[in-house]
Amino acid sequence: MSTETSTPKEEQHQFSAEVERLMDLVVHALYSEREIFLRELIANSADAMDRRRFEALTNEACALPATPQIRLSVDKEAHLLTISDDGVGMNKEEMIQNLGTIARSGTRAFEKELKDSKPEDRPNLIGQFGVGFYSAFMVADKVEVISRRAGSDEAWSWTSEGKGQYTLAQKTRETAGTDIILHIKSDADEYLESMRLENIIRKWADHIAWPIMIKQGEEERSANEGTALWRKPRSEITDEQLEDFYRHITHLFDKPLATLLWHAEGVFEFTSLLFIPGMISPFAPVDQERKSKVRLHVRRMFITDEAEMLPAWLRFIQGIVDTEDLPLNVSREMLQNTPVLARIRKALTNRVMSELNKLSEDTEKYEKFWDLFGAIFKEGLWENGEHAESILKLSRFYSSTQEGFTTLPDYVSRMKEDQEAIYYLAGDSKDILASSPQLEGFKAQGIEVLLFTDAVDAFWPDRVGKYADKPLRSITQAKEDLEKLMGDVEHVNSEEEEGLLKSLQEILKDKVSEVRTTQRLVDSPVILAASAGGPDLQMQRLMRRNDKTMPTATPVLELNPNHPWIKSLVLKAKDGKDINEEAAILLDLARVQDGEMPIDPTLFARRIATALTGK
Repeated sequence: MSTETSTPKEEQHQFSAEVERLMDLVVHALYSEREIFLRELIANSADAMDRRRFEALTNEACALPATPQIRLSVDKEAHLLTISDDGVGMNKEEMIQNLGTIARSGTRAFEKELKDSKPEDRPNLIGQFGVGFYSAFMVADKVEVISRRAGSDEAWSWTSEGKGQYTLAQKTRETAGTDIILHIKSDADEYLESMRLENIIRKWADHIAWPIMIKQGEEERSANEGTALWRKPRSEITDEQLEDFYRHITHLFDKPLATLLWHAEGVFEFTSLLFIPGMISPFAPVDQERKSKVRLHVRRMFITDEAEMLPAWLRFIQGIVDTEDLPLNVSREMLQNTPVLARIRKALTNRVMSELNKLSEDTEKYEKFWDLFGAIFKEGLWENGEHAESILKLSRFYSSTQEGFTTLPDYVSRMKEDQEAIYYLAGDSKDILASSPQLEGFKAQGIEVLLFTDAVDAFWPDRVGKYADKPLRSITQAKEDLEKLMGDVEHVNSEEEEGLLKSLQEILKDKVSEVRTTQRLVDSPVILAASAGGPDLQMQRLMRRNDKTMPTATPVLELNPNHPWIKSLVLKAKDGKDINEEAAILLDLARVQDGEMPIDPTLFARRIATALTGK
């Protein structure tokens, strides 16, 4: 971002290219209803009020006024709509960070500042000004933000027409908080009518606990009830209200796959309103923390979304949990150690698992859920023993013999009578796995193999070990199993074949642990296998790709003794001919078949060209 100062108190700034693209997307494509801008701006104001309330716990200078509220003021003659709040406000640097760049929010910066400090609580809010702020340009051709940071006497303004630049200038504001002044477009006059604004607020923001007031002329009235939706009986809540609240809390624009409203009573009491989203946020960071962000409320008031109300493998669940059994100033230590929260977490996890069992009865919905969140859900197989059996039953997999998804119970029901293990092959995609030479011998024997396509699939089978008393075994480590299933067709190497194996072992001695023949290949000449007792090949690849160290285990190179190429190599080795080039091609070909690059791609290409042309 470049900056040039026009006066000592006024500065011109350029938006980053990302913000310009984002604004264009928001204004022209992201929102189907223009009125959504009001929901976004009011949500930002409510978050700023929450944040100031929490800062006031440890900083008296941030104390809220006697009657904190969010105010909407309409000036029809001037074509202005102003949204004001008594929130934490912003200083100059925060304005630049929050309104001039993407992927930054005041709340994220606030989290970082307090990560290692001692405040009683550390709220993580939706974001004081995030993506939703730019929706203001759907209805305004100019937006001005005037803000004064709580605890500071200095105020600043941010002004932009949404066309590549914005202006920062010093201003005055009597109290801490923020004013957002929208210069309403000529085709958006409806948003200068108080009744229209009130209807929008009741539709999108009626649940917000802070009072929202609308003033037009001399008339001022309340626009929201401030009733916590999750506290109402289900019979009093419409599906539309639930969907609106889902969109508010998740900032997504679809309908949830499932909604769970639960009022738990007994030794401890809490209410939860949870959603299984119907999409993944397009703005979710790639390196998103592996933590649940379900919001914890105490007596309706937001406390934090850092309480990890659900395990990490259920972090796709979004929503709130509200309890009466904690103090409003609950400390970080209490969040970690209180038995009340431990019991709530356990009950909540069990309830979510029950909901997923119910959802699994709807094949279409569950497959959509699995496509979105299956890879995250299976992390529970690695991390958690208590729910492993349930997770296994709810897991879905591709198969070498079945269309669509299948389950472990269904796989076990189809196992051959003499089959001892559940066989799987892990890789990067269903299509690549389905055509892998690794499957050839199992297909020939009519043995079904599960196709594991997620990164976590390379790890959890070793942790889980077995299902229904059947061991889980990668077919890259199942040579003896296949030979037993094949019975009397076991191949005995001839003296000439043994000579080839010894020659190849000598040539490739630094790259493979063993060279041997195999009966599990039908059409392919060569394949890689894991060495005895070594980790699965896919696990090794994943560790290397993620720069993770693990004990080196050179693979085994297996040859198909019935393939014409291998037969020709047997004769060449017998006659003492040079097979160094073909040995290197064999190994590289086996690597390519398993989704790896050749050891030297350029040299591999040259060798193939030479083999095909003789030049």
